[in-house]
Amino acid sequence: MTRFTLFLLLSIASVGAKASTILTSIKPIQMITTELTQGVSQPDVLLSSNASPHDYALRPSDVKRVHSADLVIWFGHELEPFMEKVVAAKPGAQVLTLSHLPELQLREFGEHHHDDGHDHGTHDPHFWLGIKPTQQIASAIVQKLIEIDPEHQTQYQSNLAAFNQQLMQLNHKLAAQLKPVSKSGYYVFHDAYGYFEQDYALNQLGYFTVSPDRKPGAKTLIQIRTALASGQAQCVFAEPQFTPAVIESVTRGSEVKVGELDPLGTQITVQPGSYFTFLRSIADSFSSCLTP
Repeated sequence: MTRFTLFLLLSIASVGAKASTILTSIKPIQMITTELTQGVSQPDVLLSSNASPHDYALRPSDVKRVHSADLVIWFGHELEPFMEKVVAAKPGAQVLTLSHLPELQLREFGEHHHDDGHDHGTHDPHFWLGIKPTQQIASAIVQKLIEIDPEHQTQYQSNLAAFNQQLMQLNHKLAAQLKPVSKSGYYVFHDAYGYFEQDYALNQLGYFTVSPDRKPGAKTLIQIRTALASGQAQCVFAEPQFTPAVIESVTRGSEVKVGELDPLGTQITVQPGSYFTFLRSIADSFSSCLTP
């Protein structure tokens, strides 16, 4: 056997022993999964940072990536409807649909989320902005990882324990940071922050739209403008994925500050610790804009 033949055989063997390929739908799920796969693999993400799951269209290359992944982790129809058909074509053992988890406790939307014939689901899909649902999701992801890759069970369980410990430590710090601004009123661009607002008792006065794919109605804009004129709100939050002129028009002439909340963490580099960096960035956005 020549040295070249031996090199080829070793190369083929190493390719065969590669780690499982894990594909997540959106960046927040990728950030959480990255904490849980440390020392084993690096999960990939389907949507680029500047794309929104609310209006995304799959490309042929996306379909190939979904088909070739050993495990696809997505929330479900309510958040990523564009993935439904391609995920249905995969074996069930290779898919983790987070919205189907029986133990997951999600925030219920009010009736206004189903007006005008539009249905945005009955529950808030932005689980990654809440401590408890994120812990429930992390536990489910680890169970699935062990199922498809039992060889690394100890590592996954150790990662989960470290994740939960770090999350609880950060939770206490954020609670202390946000307590001084908990009474300050504000408006958000779309209703995505309910879990975070519940965890830290923040004073959201309303939102421009229930979903970014819908333009705010004239009635909503009048109500917000009236509230701003009366000095009820300290801040109005825009989002980097959506820079609607309506926020500029509504805040023009008022003393209210304009901040930015990024529910997908578009500017954050995915690496160990990035999920905690993301939560801190959300807290910093709130505290900086809500502090008089």
